[in-house]
Amino acid sequence: MNDYKFHKKFLCLILLIVKFGLPCHAQSSIIAEKDSTYLPADSLFARYLHSQNVAIINNNDLKLLPSGREKFNDLFEEIKKAKHHIHLEYFNFRNDSIGNALFDLLAEKVKDGVKVRAMFDAFGNMSNNRPLRKRLLKDLSKRGIEIITFDPITFPYVNHAASRDHQKIIVIDGKVGYTGGMNIADYYINGLPKIGAWRDMHIRIKGPAVEKLQEVFLTMWNKETKQQIGGDEYFPFGEDSLNAAPVHAGHQVAIVQRAPKISPEAMRHAYIAAINSAERKIQIINPYFTPTSSIRRAIEKAVDRGVRVEIMIPGKSDISFTPDAGFYLANQLRKKGAHIYVYNGGFHHSKVMMVDERFCTVGSTNLNSRSLRYDYEINAFVFDLPVTAQLTDIFSADKQNSTIMTKEVYKKRTPWKRFVGWFAHLFTPVL
Repeated sequence: MNDYKFHKKFLCLILLIVKFGLPCHAQSSIIAEKDSTYLPADSLFARYLHSQNVAIINNNDLKLLPSGREKFNDLFEEIKKAKHHIHLEYFNFRNDSIGNALFDLLAEKVKDGVKVRAMFDAFGNMSNNRPLRKRLLKDLSKRGIEIITFDPITFPYVNHAASRDHQKIIVIDGKVGYTGGMNIADYYINGLPKIGAWRDMHIRIKGPAVEKLQEVFLTMWNKETKQQIGGDEYFPFGEDSLNAAPVHAGHQVAIVQRAPKISPEAMRHAYIAAINSAERKIQIINPYFTPTSSIRRAIEKAVDRGVRVEIMIPGKSDISFTPDAGFYLANQLRKKGAHIYVYNGGFHHSKVMMVDERFCTVGSTNLNSRSLRYDYEINAFVFDLPVTAQLTDIFSADKQNSTIMTKEVYKKRTPWKRFVGWFAHLFTPVL
């Protein structure tokens, strides 16, 4: 009889729950249990970075530099403050007004006792329409600037085709660092006649995350020069700062480097993990958009699970062939449900991505095989809502100067252009 009464009361309770819902404390318990298993995009991606032993470093001062003028103005001011050393690593330095102004300023800092080390990629210099010639390099050495070429191209030349240094790094006194998509050239300010304005982005980091940029620079430098530059004077923050708990929300940076033979899959896997973490929105700006099949699959899966994917590609480019493949592949993703914007305001050379408006990346990496499979590349993955919001706002503003790719818009490309795009995409593994 007692069992009957218990089951009767239990059945009544179930009916009441169905009709009126759970008591408040019971609802809270279930919600908390759900929350304990749910992770937003930034937390999911952070978990991935931890699994790869990539440090997420707290307590950095971050400044987005969304134009060439802002980057060079900021950089020159920080160089003027240098006390101990200035390290520069670029794909190329162009022998133009900005390059000359930079070298003049660096030579003045040498007179103040500051050690200046600069490195550029041999192929990057050759591909430059105003390269650093031997006479200029000798003059810079005489002025006290130690400048070297990464992987000089010598016979047999084909041996130097892969694994170029495409990174963009500046470190000042081990405390201030820059990375992003810009080399040293005045067209980041003035544009170029054939393509108009040259859009690009950099980020300045002040704080312990700069030590990761310093590690990358000195590893490359010491490998090339056989020197052993290092020590506390180049790493002023130390382990306590690197491992410090956050003082404020945000201000977190993880530096991811693709280094051939050391971390060859690092950048591709980081992009895939970031895309896979998205719940609501992914926004990408990339100039040579010929992503590898694994990146494309990640984007398609994001669309399939209801994520809004927005990809901005430039309508004009500084090279041929690759952009045609990019248009073809972007149109394929459009068919899968991605939203494609063709930027009309010049050449958008930025390499950025925002995920769920919670975190972002700024760096040197193009979404092509060259960057993802061959070259040295470096990106800052930034866990900071204001910086991410700033990039999101820039993306929204640039939409106003873009054409939405539709079936009709794509068909307006000439049959020849569409054929070239299809043909070029067959070379995606090596572009």
